[in-house]
Amino acid sequence: MLKKEMLTFNTAGNNLKHKIPAFSQDRRLSIGLAHSQLEVQEAQRLRYKVFAEEMGAQLLGSGGLDVDGFDQYCDHLIVRDTDTNQVIGTYRILNPEKANEAGGYYSAAEFDLSRIAHLFDRTVEVGRACVHQNYRNGGTITMLWAGLARYMQTHNYEYMIGCGSVSMADGGHAAASLYQRLQDEYLSPLEYRVFPRNPLLNNSLRTDMQAACPPLIKGYLRLGAYICGEPAWDPYFNTADMLVMLPLSRINPRYAAHFLK
Repeated sequence: MLKKEMLTFNTAGNNLKHKIPAFSQDRRLSIGLAHSQLEVQEAQRLRYKVFAEEMGAQLLGSGGLDVDGFDQYCDHLIVRDTDTNQVIGTYRILNPEKANEAGGYYSAAEFDLSRIAHLFDRTVEVGRACVHQNYRNGGTITMLWAGLARYMQTHNYEYMIGCGSVSMADGGHAAASLYQRLQDEYLSPLEYRVFPRNPLLNNSLRTDMQAACPPLIKGYLRLGAYICGEPAWDPYFNTADMLVMLPLSRINPRYAAHFLK
């Protein structure tokens, strides 16, 4: 049975505390931003476990940590099981100011973002989302999304972007078929369209398969997100990535009351 709790979220750069409505399943979970390098490393260790050990991704980090050049510029949102003190969920967040310092957004390596560049001063990029396999339930994701929404509200950001990934285990047929199905309902207006630098789609891929939508992408779309164009192939993670954009103003009213407090 799901138990509703009020959990404390500590914002970066100040000592304000905000209450986030969230759910846990038979254990007490807390959510907040990492405030030390040790906490960041806990998130990186979870990422390595999920992406490298479970998914087989080719990661740059060593010593059981997933580390890249963007980590130092990001805020790291973590969910912790307070009974075991283990970090069991994480997102990293790149805000506009830090994106400028980093030389741009992570997704700019995969997509031409020119058409949405005028929104960058109001846009945060999220990525490296993962949850420990023992906690993959709606409650943990709910907490992470509530944390992201509170972060955006606190800092007055209006848009969230990030890459939604589909496995390429079958060579890309499922990803191509999924995009073919989703574009009819969820493709963004032309002014928000982005273009893959390493396009996935080609004439050799089937587009008529019954492909399941990954839970994270499905969740974004239910919230009100757009898919901003054709998928790109990420050879390091061997995934097909679709750029997803969620304007806060488009959050489905069914969820807005839950996330936007």
